[in-house]
Amino acid sequence: MSRTPNFDLPMLFAAQAQKELTHNEALVVIDALLGGCIEGVASDPGTVAAEQGRAWVVGPSPSGIWADRESHIAISTAGGWRFAPPLESMRIYDRADGGMRRFDGSEWLGAEAIADPAGGAVVDAEARTVLTALLAALREFGLVAAT
Repeated sequence: MSRTPNFDLPMLFAAQAQKELTHNEALVVIDALLGGCIEGVASDPGTVAAEQGRAWVVGPSPSGIWADRESHIAISTAGGWRFAPPLESMRIYDRADGGMRRFDGSEWLGAEAIADPAGGAVVDAEARTVLTALLAALREFGLVAAT
């Protein structure tokens, strides 16, 4: 069966019987990926609540049905687990961490923490207040990790 180059979705072919199965299979994966979020990172499918439509990033040294799928996005479906390979520069929201993750081509990276302003020879209270508020907003949106 032919597959798409980016997310490995099943494609229809001429005179295919039961086209709806292939089409619906692709829609389930697309539906999960369009949501742009995962429940967290896990290496063992037995440790997650496999609610239909929810997704996880497969962590290091995966086991069970997730074996050999490290860094893939595992999607729970009515028919079992489906997997989507990550693309370089892909971003996804991690509900467990409350922040964004980015795939650098070999691993998923979380946002880096930035400390609030402190110290220095000249203390500018107004600038420090603005920087602290800016960092708080970035943390709230998951763009910067909490310190």
